[in-house]
Amino acid sequence: MSETIQSASPPEAVERIHPIQEAVIRIAGNSQDGIQAMGQILARLAGRSEQEVMTYMTIPSTISGGPSIFQVRIGSGEVLSAGDDADFLLAFYQHSYENHIHSLRKGGIVLYDTDNVEPKPEWQRDYVHIGVPITSQTIEAIGGTARDKGKNIFALGLVARFFDLNVPKLEQLIRERFQGKDESVVRNALLAFHAGYAYAANHLQEVFRLAESRKRERAQVVMSGNEALAYGLIAAGIRFGAAYPITPWSEVMEILRRELPKYGGIFVQAEDEIAAISMAIGASYAGYLAVTGSSGPGISLKSEAVGWAVNAEVPLVIIDVQRAGPSTGMPTNPEQSDLFIACYGSHGDAPRVVLAPADVEDCFYTAIEAVNIAREFSVPVFILSDQSIATRIEAFLEPDLERLCQDISPRFDPVPEHKPYDLNAPDGVTHHIPPGTRVLNGKYPVLTGLEHDEMGHPSALPKIHAAMTAKRRRKLQALARRLPRPETYGPNEGQVLLVGWGSTRGPIREAVDRARAQGLSVSALHLRHLNPLPNGLEEIFSGFRHIFVVEMNDEGLYGYGQLASILRARYCNPNIRGINKTDGLTFKVREILERLQEKLNALEARSA
Repeated sequence: MSETIQSASPPEAVERIHPIQEAVIRIAGNSQDGIQAMGQILARLAGRSEQEVMTYMTIPSTISGGPSIFQVRIGSGEVLSAGDDADFLLAFYQHSYENHIHSLRKGGIVLYDTDNVEPKPEWQRDYVHIGVPITSQTIEAIGGTARDKGKNIFALGLVARFFDLNVPKLEQLIRERFQGKDESVVRNALLAFHAGYAYAANHLQEVFRLAESRKRERAQVVMSGNEALAYGLIAAGIRFGAAYPITPWSEVMEILRRELPKYGGIFVQAEDEIAAISMAIGASYAGYLAVTGSSGPGISLKSEAVGWAVNAEVPLVIIDVQRAGPSTGMPTNPEQSDLFIACYGSHGDAPRVVLAPADVEDCFYTAIEAVNIAREFSVPVFILSDQSIATRIEAFLEPDLERLCQDISPRFDPVPEHKPYDLNAPDGVTHHIPPGTRVLNGKYPVLTGLEHDEMGHPSALPKIHAAMTAKRRRKLQALARRLPRPETYGPNEGQVLLVGWGSTRGPIREAVDRARAQGLSVSALHLRHLNPLPNGLEEIFSGFRHIFVVEMNDEGLYGYGQLASILRARYCNPNIRGINKTDGLTFKVREILERLQEKLNALEARSA
């Protein structure tokens, strides 16, 4: 925000309004307080108001709940990250206040619940403090035990007046949020909202108004990364899935279980991860390309079956919503440490495709791309999301569903003959016919995880194994040849190239913008196709003196993470190094620039 409030408690109503281009709002409390609901309503309002929006949240991994935050960045221009520093902090408790006050920029505003927070005098010099008795005012507004579920909506009313937000749209979003509940719940929520709005109108001296954003060519949709993945799969024609619940994948599973029956499909909650992927493989072989998914621990359990699908050349889509590991790790924190298991996690040579969406919108289109690649090349395709994208909310242009939606139902037209593993097939690409298809020459193939000949019959002949291994490899090489060369963000040559994948794209691009504004020679490259890699990367790398791969995983034994290891192995380029972190938090823009400078200083000192 460009300005801050100077006085918080005049006797008369507010009329002074300050225009701003964007605002970063952090809501801090406990997970039981409904702060996620409040943040999601704000994010969806931004989308419906043609604003750019991006969110970030942390939730406790324990069933009993605990401290939690939801951060919303709303802007009239392009928003690439959830923001390094907040402009506005809403603190429900003392721990919320003390743990998050330093997330505010200097001069930022903290709105706190005076029923639960005692402000520190030493911090009142650096931040504007506004105290509101949120809990007691909520009780006064709606009474009874409803206050425990109402103070978030009371606070939403405060924020709505503070930022001069669209009240009718917020009322509609509140109704939608509590749709299906008793009418008294909706009524109490609206009472709490209007009470908060009225309180702010009577006690604030100044408010802020976001500048109007540019008009969009078509309507926006607002959703999380998990929602975008689920609806992208449905648009792509997926009608069967099977999985076992695990954080943070479960939301995709729940959406598919709810939505697929509307389109004649089904989603099965299996008894475990192995059963889930086995069911999905069976459905795919039957002609109904299937999806399964999990997070890191579940992907480990699916690994043997993934190898079976590679060997049998059964198409399959596998979603891995990564979280911090190993083992149970930190179930509600993001990490990018499953790249190796996605690329190599099976015994033997078991090549598969790995894609990584860059943001929420890209989740939708990556799901469609994964389905199409799996069908065309008869290969398992991994989609590597992560907890950050999974729970993040963004607004993007509504997809052209008439053009994108596709029917991939199996066809049972008779065929003269069929070799499911024809060694003479161009680029090694062959397809199964769904069981029940008539083969006119009467020779029907079989399916097995054993090495096999062209008809699928088990074979241990050395020349057959070598030929089939090469066949499975050639499919991915053929895919690689047609992948688009990624575009460089910034000039095609310079001192530093920042390489990223997955959810790091936004912060990396903001880091490039800041660095170039300071006169530094920095560009960025983002990779969506991780296995196989697109061609042309060596030419891009040759234009830069230093290449740093920014990723949320450990720097390993030799100072670079998982994607950096793959790139160094592929291109034998010692200038490829890592900027890594494993604190379970997403990259801040400032953090990338600080780490970059540290790396450059260390290299300079070493060469001196």
